[in-house]
Amino acid sequence: MKFNFDEIISREKSGSVKWDLRETKGSSDIIPMWVADMDFKAPPEIVEALVKRAEHGIFGYTFPYDSYRDSVKNWMKKRHDLTIEADWITVTPGVVPALSTAINAFTKPGDKILIQPPVYHPFKKVIEGNDRIAVENRLIAENNYYRMDFESLEKILKQGVSMFVLCSPHNPVGRVWNHDELKKLIDLCRSGNTLIVSDEIHSDLIMPGKKHLPMAKIYADAGDRLITLTAASKTFNLAGLSCSSVIIEDLKLRNSFQKALLNQSITMPNIFGLTATEAAYNHCEEWLDSLIVYINENYLFLKDYIKNKLSKIKVTELEGTYLAWLDFSRFNIPDEEIDEILFKKAKVWLDNGPQFGTGGKGFQRINLACPRSTLKEALARLETAFGSI
Repeated sequence: MKFNFDEIISREKSGSVKWDLRETKGSSDIIPMWVADMDFKAPPEIVEALVKRAEHGIFGYTFPYDSYRDSVKNWMKKRHDLTIEADWITVTPGVVPALSTAINAFTKPGDKILIQPPVYHPFKKVIEGNDRIAVENRLIAENNYYRMDFESLEKILKQGVSMFVLCSPHNPVGRVWNHDELKKLIDLCRSGNTLIVSDEIHSDLIMPGKKHLPMAKIYADAGDRLITLTAASKTFNLAGLSCSSVIIEDLKLRNSFQKALLNQSITMPNIFGLTATEAAYNHCEEWLDSLIVYINENYLFLKDYIKNKLSKIKVTELEGTYLAWLDFSRFNIPDEEIDEILFKKAKVWLDNGPQFGTGGKGFQRINLACPRSTLKEALARLETAFGSI
């Protein structure tokens, strides 16, 4: 393989949330497989672009210049067959800040905002932190696979919902929503005049045989009811560079969003975030294709290992993201006890399911974006800790 994803790279004492906070869980030798960043180096073209920019030596005020916007535009067309215009793009420090901005721009305190738990936990936090009401359309799990509950969704939307926050692909359950699902969701939101904010940060991380469909492609005739949140951060391991692209076709909607950004004094992007994103989208597709193969192999290894040695755990089918959703409920022990076994006996740090909201009880999320040797060691520790329970 041209790219060495098996390489072990020490991240200790690098200011890593993932690795340098392990002692908060009681031990410095815990294997951290929780927060969604990778243990792989970014592609060499990105590193080279950042070094070149750093060597310039002047890091003054900047803006989303034309070549950055063109790189995003071209990537969306090449990777997702989505045609957008450069001026539809607004840069923010991240997807969650963009969601917070959208909430403040297009809803008012007390408004209802819909989410589909178990789901990325900052959604509910930022909704409630802005004095809005998070209403839930819980996903339905059947045979290690999730689907939307459209019957419940229709009833909820009829009660008045200002905004729908869609996770596409879905984190943590790993679904890549298909055309029929997205179209039905759109029709229901359209009938309720509900604005859709589509978080598509994992849209480039799609497993073989599946295809991400941008909401903007399905909802092409209603650009005034859609905001799309994207970034290169998950795809190319750039989260620390704080750069995301918000795609809004409708000018009035876009102006309102940008005004809300200005009101929060979010006016200038990170110059290294711009540089890295442009290099990623222009030069790193081959790296991404190789990464997806490797992550899928990690997933298949995980499934096989658990099937043969930890059969009480059920593995949810992974269609997108590098985050697998594991069902520990057949151990019939409380979530707090599962966490205690993980931290104290297995010494493996996973993301516990309850923080993802309704439907998360009994689950753990595991990050597969790591060298296979790390995954093997973590699974061996899980076998030792849980194999006799």
